Amino acid sequence: MRFVLPASRRARHPLARALSVLLGLAVIGVLMVFGLVVAGVLLVGGLVLLAIRQWKMAARPAAAVRGSHRTETIEGEFVVLREGRGAAHSH
Repeated sequence: MRFVLPASRRARHPLARALSVLLGLAVIGVLMVFGLVVAGVLLVGGLVLLAIRQWKMAARPAAAVRGSHRTETIEGEFVVLREGRGAAHSH
């Protein structure tokens, strides 16, 4: 089974060809500008969120941040799921 595209209907008139090329370039240009605007909005939004997060962390007192973390111990509760078998990833 072969997939065959229909014959393209290119305009024979030189002015029609030039106008179609210009129209295609204009569409590509609009899409590129739209993409750059979206990328700029995402970049500015990310920078604003980062600045807000940094501002909130700087507003906290340093003693409260240091006192709330203990790096020596990890607390948690653990439950043995299967007694007789090891984990599937351990060999």
